[in-house]
Amino acid sequence: MFRRFAVCALIAALAIALLPMRSSAASKEIMELQRDVAGLQEQLRLLKESQDKQLAALTVLVQQALDTSKSSTTGVAVIQNNLQQSLRDLKSEVQTPVAGLSSRLDGMDQDLRTLQQSVSDLNSSMNKLQQQLTDLNHAVSILQAPAPPPPGSGTNTAGPGGPGGSVVPGIANSAPAPEPCEPASQLYPDANSDKSAGKYEIALKEYNEYLRCYGNLPLAPNAQYLIGTIHMSQGDNEAAVQDFDTVLEKYPDNSRTPDALYSKGLALVKLGRRTDGAEEFAELIKRFPKSDLAIKACDQRKNMGLSCTIGRGSTAKKK
Repeated sequence: MFRRFAVCALIAALAIALLPMRSSAASKEIMELQRDVAGLQEQLRLLKESQDKQLAALTVLVQQALDTSKSSTTGVAVIQNNLQQSLRDLKSEVQTPVAGLSSRLDGMDQDLRTLQQSVSDLNSSMNKLQQQLTDLNHAVSILQAPAPPPPGSGTNTAGPGGPGGSVVPGIANSAPAPEPCEPASQLYPDANSDKSAGKYEIALKEYNEYLRCYGNLPLAPNAQYLIGTIHMSQGDNEAAVQDFDTVLEKYPDNSRTPDALYSKGLALVKLGRRTDGAEEFAELIKRFPKSDLAIKACDQRKNMGLSCTIGRGSTAKKK
């Protein structure tokens, strides 16, 4: 637009310069034309100044925008770098404590296993010490028992005269001395080991020997019950019933009583004495309703087609 005005002004100036000065009227018109040209030039100058000012302002705005963009880019880069650095610092700060915590947990786990092993060893030592004390008490009781009387000499009457006969030396009728007992701490574990290995005859001998020597110790009911289980495994259910009866009669209140009742019931059922076996199961349910064996006994009665309840009218459920 500025170029258009400049071209028009130039053409007008040339036209004025070329026109001849022929008349006053023409001179007047020329003067008016000169004034118009001068006005046009003034407008052109003002327009140019306005455009220069707008261009300068636009240049300033563009420069400010560029500066702002650069600042924003720099700020974003700084924020990104700060964020990455913070993440790296956080990772470094967290990684070290986590590694230390993992190491401490491993150490605590090892300490816990060591403590468990120590407790197990301590329990084993206590059991051995208790068994040794039991053996010592048994030895003391043997030492305190009165000595057997010496074998006496008997008298025989000679001849039919009866009491008037002569006296001859008699023959001593003393009983053979019992075999010495192995320590209870050795005899009972040996019997369990032989039973687990299937050496039933040896285990039976060892359990019976334990009962002979230590029939009043806490493990005696266990030994008697295990004898019955060995007889059951051998198919000798008659002997097993007698063994379990011994547990129930000789040791009526012990932890093996429920087992003896249940096993006796099973042995009776195998012998075809279903009614007797069902009575043993009922006795077990009545005396030990909260035990797991009571539920098994109830299942056995149900398999026989008999009713069964556990507790106060609550029917036992099969598992």
